[in-house]
Amino acid sequence: MPRNSLTFEVCIDTAAGYAACDGVVDRIELCSALDVGGLTPCPGLIAAAQDSAIPSHVMIRPRAGDFCYNTTDQKAMRASIEAVKQADLAGVVVGASKGDQLDLAALRELVDAAKGLEVTLHRVIDLVADPLAAMEQAIDLGIHRILTSGGAPRAVDGQATLSAMQAAAKGRIEIMVGSGVSASNLAELAQNTGITSFHASCSAAVPVAEHLHHFGFAKTQKITDRDTVLNFRETLDGLTA
Repeated sequence: MPRNSLTFEVCIDTAAGYAACDGVVDRIELCSALDVGGLTPCPGLIAAAQDSAIPSHVMIRPRAGDFCYNTTDQKAMRASIEAVKQADLAGVVVGASKGDQLDLAALRELVDAAKGLEVTLHRVIDLVADPLAAMEQAIDLGIHRILTSGGAPRAVDGQATLSAMQAAAKGRIEIMVGSGVSASNLAELAQNTGITSFHASCSAAVPVAEHLHHFGFAKTQKITDRDTVLNFRETLDGLTA
């Protein structure tokens, strides 16, 4: 449960991320491949989530690239949702588009498959032509939460849209701000948008060994950083002190 009215979610793509977040965050978004925005995690990461007391919401994204999914993609996504249910985790994070709009037919099938889980609509909403209309569609689908940067690459540049979405939501759906969110801009985002739910990676870059880079096994490497997580939590708690 949140410590106060402000909610803190961290996205992780390693089992070690749970230790970095332990006792500090309200929710985990569990992914693989955060360097491409997050993909569906492997069974081993899902098993690690079962050992954590932090509620885990699993990214359901079968591949990098766009969010226009064919029938094979959608079948894989439904199978991943079933694995999350079998693991008895808290929720899933989904999205699908068709052109510059949400793919309502695909999303309806995913939401139906996720019955009994919390459902978050991910940042596919930042690519649609009308995010406020898409928000209404998400509400009609029974989605619980939207992760968004307000249609900008970084949330600080999408504050006008974020504020409009939060005002229009009127408590019918949770708006969670993400992308470039850090302790340094938390106060600005909270004050200017009225949003009370925040999503961050809280990651730090670590050196990559030259031979790993040379053989193509790693280009860059980031880890969930405990000190960054603690600083984010302390800053967040200070906003309501």
